[in-house]
Amino acid sequence: LEGIGRDELVLHYQPRFKVDGVTVASVEALVRWRHPRLGLLPPDRFIALAEESELIVLLGNWVIREACTKAKAWPLEIMVSVNMSPAQFSRSDVVHDVAEALRHTGLAAHRLELEITENVMLNDVEGALQTMNSLKELGVRLNMDDFGTGYSSLGYLRTYPFDSIKIDKRFVQSLGKSASDRSVVQAIINLGNAMGMTVTAEGVETAEQLALLNDDQCHEVQGFLLSRPVDNDVLVQIMRRQRANTATESSG
Repeated sequence: LEGIGRDELVLHYQPRFKVDGVTVASVEALVRWRHPRLGLLPPDRFIALAEESELIVLLGNWVIREACTKAKAWPLEIMVSVNMSPAQFSRSDVVHDVAEALRHTGLAAHRLELEITENVMLNDVEGALQTMNSLKELGVRLNMDDFGTGYSSLGYLRTYPFDSIKIDKRFVQSLGKSASDRSVVQAIINLGNAMGMTVTAEGVETAEQLALLNDDQCHEVQGFLLSRPVDNDVLVQIMRRQRANTATESSG
């Protein structure tokens, strides 16, 4: 993973939309490695390798800092969401690292969201709770990623200070095909509403899935139907268009 030292890493950004499918609500940062021989590599090609060593801490900190730097300059003051690896959580002082990234970049804490999977809690229940409470004290938001796929998601929601949950794409992609999966999606949305959390559905690929999520009053949606991950320049253009449209509507 010498790509970090050689400035070969780059972030792409996948917009998350309000359920109207038009308004960008927040953005997820996704790391890519511009490999000199293999081209642009997605994270599943190198994250697992990094997790076997201390490199995951270096990589994770680079991603947070880069995401905060870019978000600070966006034309819309919306949230940027960064995935936290369980290995990064257990191997480093995450609270210190996040605080440093915010201080260094000047991004307001409420504009940073950390996406955390259940594995983080499985490794060290007490430690994870303490870390998450400290992150909340910094002012950042916490999102439970891949909700519904683990064993004890429900218990975690009650114990840990999450602001939002993300419905795993496996449930979203069988919407319209499987009545039981639609029931799961509806249950997660109702649960999120009951607990005052924002619910995002990921992996939205068809107009039918979007329509069903709209019917079920999901809050936010993300997926290839709406936008693939794009580089920062393209994202900024999307935001500028949205800002111009909003200005036109409010003046009209």
